[in-house]
Amino acid sequence: MKSLLALGVSLLGLTTLVSGAAISAQPLEKSLDLVKKTAEPEVIELEQRQTSCTHGPTNRGCWTNGFGINTDQYTAWPNTGRTVSYDISITNTTCNPDGRTGGARVCLLMNNRLPGPVITANWGDTIRVTIRNKMQHNGTSIHWHGLRQLNSVTQDGVNGITECALAPGDAKTYQFQATEYGTTWYHSHFSGQYGDGVIGSMVINGPATANYDTDLGPYVVSDWYYITAYQAGYRAFNGGRGGAPPLPDTILINGTNKNAAGGGAYNRVTLTNGKKYRLRIINTSIDVNMRVSLDGHPFQVIQHDFVPVIPYTTNYLQVAIGQRYDVIITANQSTGNFWFRADADGACSSRSAIQGRSVFTYQGTAFADPTTSAAANPPTTCTNDPNVVPKTVKNVPSAPFAQQAQTLPVGFGPVNSNGQSIVLWTVNGTSMIVDPGKPTLKYVADNTLNTIPQSYNVVSVSESATWTYWVIQQAANAPGIAHPIHLHGHDSYILGTGTGTFSVAAHMSQLKFTNPPRRDVAYLPGGGWLVIAYPTDNPGAWLMHCHIAFHVQMGLSVQFLEKKNQIPLAPPNTEWHNTCTNWANYQRNRPVYPQDDSALKKRWPPATDDYADRVFGQNGV
Repeated sequence: MKSLLALGVSLLGLTTLVSGAAISAQPLEKSLDLVKKTAEPEVIELEQRQTSCTHGPTNRGCWTNGFGINTDQYTAWPNTGRTVSYDISITNTTCNPDGRTGGARVCLLMNNRLPGPVITANWGDTIRVTIRNKMQHNGTSIHWHGLRQLNSVTQDGVNGITECALAPGDAKTYQFQATEYGTTWYHSHFSGQYGDGVIGSMVINGPATANYDTDLGPYVVSDWYYITAYQAGYRAFNGGRGGAPPLPDTILINGTNKNAAGGGAYNRVTLTNGKKYRLRIINTSIDVNMRVSLDGHPFQVIQHDFVPVIPYTTNYLQVAIGQRYDVIITANQSTGNFWFRADADGACSSRSAIQGRSVFTYQGTAFADPTTSAAANPPTTCTNDPNVVPKTVKNVPSAPFAQQAQTLPVGFGPVNSNGQSIVLWTVNGTSMIVDPGKPTLKYVADNTLNTIPQSYNVVSVSESATWTYWVIQQAANAPGIAHPIHLHGHDSYILGTGTGTFSVAAHMSQLKFTNPPRRDVAYLPGGGWLVIAYPTDNPGAWLMHCHIAFHVQMGLSVQFLEKKNQIPLAPPNTEWHNTCTNWANYQRNRPVYPQDDSALKKRWPPATDDYADRVFGQNGV
């Protein structure tokens, strides 16, 4: 199988902490008094600074020391001098999150949890995470989804692009500063691995655009298969030969649900009448775009992805894979049990009618399955939320658009690979496949970009451009599927979307250049186009891909090479280089059995699913 989820970052020794242009950097030595934990970090107390306001339930827009909701987090952020540290092991084990009758299946878990540990930090903290690969037959790399990684591209966690894969038995430490705040998740970027459990959530505390009493924390919704993600990916690949990708068996909410036979358990949340609660919704699926709602309780949206927004109210949210919504729920009922619904969103190309459920219960009410009904008028089209107005106003120059905008066609069809004609996804005519032992940044460091394979699908951004503009266009031969397009290293400024074929003459007037929506995952509508822009202010090799795991595995990815002469590379003899050496040693000495994963360069598996059952089911490869 052609895989780009087989794509990774290592610590550059002790990297310099990033700071805003107007903020003085703190000495690195101040951040080295750490306490390693396998779950929640120990808070490192700092001397309280004098502030003009106090962050709390009645003043969430305030943060500290002159920073608050009106701060432009693209250009300024606190330097707390604090480091939070985590130690996370990935193991090959088993799990049974919804208690299905057939029993447990192979899972790849982080600290033996599904989802993995919640990483919690404050805006301006340095986050340090040591990842230990205790899987027997898997490489890995961990991507910190949505984090900008300003001037720290080697920490982005995409093997084959920003780092070499982490070999079995090896460990590495990622370190970066939280220059943004809000909700996100971290996950493996190696093949379909995150679909087997290599995921966790992240909360970066900061100001908010509306007040609330209690933070309920992350609420992770995800599709789940009773076969492994590798088996599902194998079948999806063969779907390109006339079939269809497999359907999920359930939807998990914070790692649990009841199964069809009534086993398992619903996740439970307790509310108190009169209180306001912040809920951080994250879609970590591999194939299902979600539609979420809470019976009888509208959502007040205050943030999407890492972008604070002017608050607005809605009964339903369409949450693409990789997207996050921070919402406030007002507990205005006196008693009762209420369904939280996470359903496969058919309007956004999710073919299954599978449903996820959890229960919100008022304090003093006996817990029971709710009898509540969903709100009327769920969305019937798949759109990038039209109600979004970012709190921080950022405008996009419109004058260069017509001359500088470039088209990236997304196609689906036969691709010649090693003499075989294989049906794959392509971007700009290429179906991406990379070598996890020779990342793009190695070509940059060696000044050998002229030898980089075409399959890496590298697009160079003009060195002189201050903004870059991209028209992502579904080709005429592509199935009408809504793709959640995720951009690394930047927020996408969403200038517009539409159906049919984009042209400047026909559609320029429809584009929004004045404070357009910004986020790191946006829908490319089925049979249509998505126009994005972003400032070229972050040197690096930045991946952009569909976040449907099956599509990434089949090549729907491109990478932007931005300001290549300014990319901060790893110094010699540091952990970044050691990771590559250890991966190369593993490759030379690994067991001799076939792999169907582009991370190990064996693209196409044998033609029976029994192969996947034997190799992936038993070995967790």
